[in-house]
Amino acid sequence: MGTATAPWKQLLLNALESNSRLKHSSYFQLATVGSNGRPSNRTVVFRGFIENSDKLQINTDNRTHKIEELKHCPFAEICWYFTDSWEQFRISGKIDVIDGSNPDTSKLQQREKSWFASSVRSRLQYLGPDPGLPCISEHPNQDIALDPSTGPVAAFCLLVLDPDQVVNLFVSDFPLEGSSENDAAVC
Repeated sequence: MGTATAPWKQLLLNALESNSRLKHSSYFQLATVGSNGRPSNRTVVFRGFIENSDKLQINTDNRTHKIEELKHCPFAEICWYFTDSWEQFRISGKIDVIDGSNPDTSKLQQREKSWFASSVRSRLQYLGPDPGLPCISEHPNQDIALDPSTGPVAAFCLLVLDPDQVVNLFVSDFPLEGSSENDAAVC
């Protein structure tokens, strides 16, 4: 898709704006394919679009299982539901995994830009224990110091989803129980 003017992008931006009072509107589910061929799903945070494109950004820890899954199979799908506007977006495509070893300097710059766009509190999670391991402390990152001017740490990874298929469902257009309408609006 690759264009900044994809029709679904404006619909998504409108949904984000109309649901912005709800903190959870920036969260969506990301599904990948495990090395065993089975689906793997988790909730992630939308970090915006790559400038002048329709590519979505997701920050993650490169120590998570999703990194190995994406290296095995780079195709993924996200599902995003907006509770106020009753809209669902399903966006599938290929994900580019951008870690500190990426040879492309423009991608490394995008990774750094995403790092600095994150709050210091968010950045601290990449200095903690490996994801999925139990935390000994109730506040695992409270004693970790992070210089806010320092660039991305090794565990920080940027995922960039390049959409190739988008489905936008308006749940409010689905027939209500007992209704005789059979069509749902799908863009």
